[in-house]
Amino acid sequence: MANVLITGMSGTGKSSALHLLAERGHRVVDTDDDRWSRWITLPNGERDWSWREDAIHDLLVTHTHGNLFVAGCKSNQGTLFPLFDRVVLLSAPAEVLLQRIAARTNNPYGKTAAERARILHDLAEVEPLLRAGATAEIDASQPLADVVRQLEKLASAPSAKM
Repeated sequence: MANVLITGMSGTGKSSALHLLAERGHRVVDTDDDRWSRWITLPNGERDWSWREDAIHDLLVTHTHGNLFVAGCKSNQGTLFPLFDRVVLLSAPAEVLLQRIAARTNNPYGKTAAERARILHDLAEVEPLLRAGATAEIDASQPLADVVRQLEKLASAPSAKM
């Protein structure tokens, strides 16, 4: 049994991986909804889509059966890293991310020039921070089934909490 965080930039396939993991019988949670995340105003006045730490905490400490895969990329996720057995960064080159975002129909984010510029900015500035906190990294430009097999393998490997 493992709690696994799947994190990464927009377009790396976090939601697609969750979908396939669920089809394979795993418990999955996508934190990109109001049950798990909320908008907050930062001291500088900017808005940030952050985890509801109490809800995520309760999810992780009450999970007792099988593997739990949680997907998200939030500024405050590091506060809960100790409750995860693995923090897995999905990464892919900018061209791959932008192609996927342009083609996807289930998420409107990344369709405007400003959003694509933000994605490239985050790739340069945020992904290195995610990499520094990750316990593993998977090349998400490979086929989805391969990514999911690697996630399952990581979940089944012995580990201590972070």
